[in-house]
Amino acid sequence: MRVRKAVFPAAGWGTRFLPATKAQPKEMLPLVDKPIIQYAVEEAVAAGIEQVIIVTSSQKRAIEDHFDHSYELEHLLEAKGDIEMLRQVRQIGDMAEICYVRQKEQLGLGHAVLMAKDIVGHEPFAVILSDDVVVSERSCIAQLMDVYAETHSSVVAVMEVPHEDTGRYGVIDPDASVDTGDARLTKVRGLVEKPDPAHAPSNLAIIGRYVLTPKIFEKLEQTPRGAGGEIQLTDAIEALMAEQDVYAYAFQGRRFDAGTTMGWLKASVELAMERPELGPEFRRYLATLDLG
Repeated sequence: MRVRKAVFPAAGWGTRFLPATKAQPKEMLPLVDKPIIQYAVEEAVAAGIEQVIIVTSSQKRAIEDHFDHSYELEHLLEAKGDIEMLRQVRQIGDMAEICYVRQKEQLGLGHAVLMAKDIVGHEPFAVILSDDVVVSERSCIAQLMDVYAETHSSVVAVMEVPHEDTGRYGVIDPDASVDTGDARLTKVRGLVEKPDPAHAPSNLAIIGRYVLTPKIFEKLEQTPRGAGGEIQLTDAIEALMAEQDVYAYAFQGRRFDAGTTMGWLKASVELAMERPELGPEFRRYLATLDLG
């Protein structure tokens, strides 16, 4: 079955960006001139996703407003004759079928994904964390969807990180006994959430892109709450491996952690430099800075 739906967990408080996120969702912070979450939704739509499911909370109304039509703004742009901007604004509301589900308690990523169970139904689906901004020729989630089409198994996106940084990520334990025939594709034997670097099973860290079989919902319902009362998605994926194969794919592309201030700054600079209408002038400006 083809992957048609994608879940976007977006109910967190965004405390790393306070006070900027006191009255607006962190997903709506701009990267150049688009909110963070729009990059992720555009990635999904470009990969062929037909239905976008955004898991929100009571403080996230701005996300719903952003992906809705703003008829007053559209009328204003039309009256001004700004047809190109009108096209861009209308396109936001027309990108995909977007629906919302509330996560009333902040009980972790696994719980957020579980909130989408009734909408996803009995079919494979993608999970995209918009904090992870991935720049690539073929979108990261499209690469995972290709792997799913070949294996019919759940697959997580991974990247190599310095061994001393493994304690910041979920890390896979590769099954070296299985030759997948693709250097980027690894069968997963286990997952460890934020391991001590001295005991990390590899330096392949999971980032915020997944394609999962609907069996994951059963495992999430059975997963006990861990630290902070949260249900961890990695715990449910590990339980899933007792019944189904799970793979990891070392995606092609550059990933920015826009969920941290430094990662957001790096992404802003890199994305601005890649914009043809902004890049040349922005590069000239950067060259004038005294970085000593």
